[in-house]
Amino acid sequence: MTPLRQRMIAAMQMHGFSPRTHESYLASVRDLAKFTHRAPDTLTSADLKRYFEHLVRERELAPASVRLFYNGIRFFYLEVLDWPAVDLEVTLPKRPQRIPELLTREEVAAILRACPDARHRTMLTLCYGGGLRLSEVLAVRVGDIDGERRLLRIEQGKGAKDRLVPISPTLLEQLRTYWRAYRPHDWLFAGRDGARLTPTTLQKAFTQAKQRAGVHKVGGLHGLRHAFATHQLAAGLPVQRLQRLLGHQSIQTTLRYVHWLPSAGEGEGALDVIAQLEVAHG
Repeated sequence: MTPLRQRMIAAMQMHGFSPRTHESYLASVRDLAKFTHRAPDTLTSADLKRYFEHLVRERELAPASVRLFYNGIRFFYLEVLDWPAVDLEVTLPKRPQRIPELLTREEVAAILRACPDARHRTMLTLCYGGGLRLSEVLAVRVGDIDGERRLLRIEQGKGAKDRLVPISPTLLEQLRTYWRAYRPHDWLFAGRDGARLTPTTLQKAFTQAKQRAGVHKVGGLHGLRHAFATHQLAAGLPVQRLQRLLGHQSIQTTLRYVHWLPSAGEGEGALDVIAQLEVAHG
């Protein structure tokens, strides 16, 4: 490992970045060195500008990918090499503002029913019922569930923040049924060896259930989180409370759901979305 790589890892650790961010930022600097055939600490702003023009014009990377490379390289030069500023004068491509194909309650219910494995079905139910990210579901421990107060502790979610997510009575009963059947000790959703399941396992289960249910809308497992958010807003949950439930640092991130759902009401209570699935199915 080179000294520069060691310094960058140490800097990211000091900032509390997630392992995924570590991997992405290191990859961006590695790709820069591969393109220029020079050590990153010998480059100039002109070299960096040429590299990003290459990403946009020649490789035609998606806007999100270009911004990820930009953030990683900017961090490297500001925090590792102590450049006073990084002004590349590069016009980054705008993020396309697209409304995803949102799942209805009926479609969510159909997907869950079409998942034959009880463990995977419970995980997908928790994704939707708590509005959780895939990584958050995989990281749930048995001790994170407070049945008395009906709360789920999400430890070190995105942005390295803890939060408490309310569990509806319907969802809590399903989690208890799952626990009685599998008796997990540490990770709530563990593999046969007791270790955490991999993201691919649940992503594959969702895709297969979606196909069996005959749901052809574009989108992956994160669509359950989008469905939770839009269904809560449609039921009248204030956007500020939805922000806390989803663990968004910025209200602007949550407000996109209002854009996707202009008919959202202004109520006060959270919806028991799992119970509503039974109503939708009935």
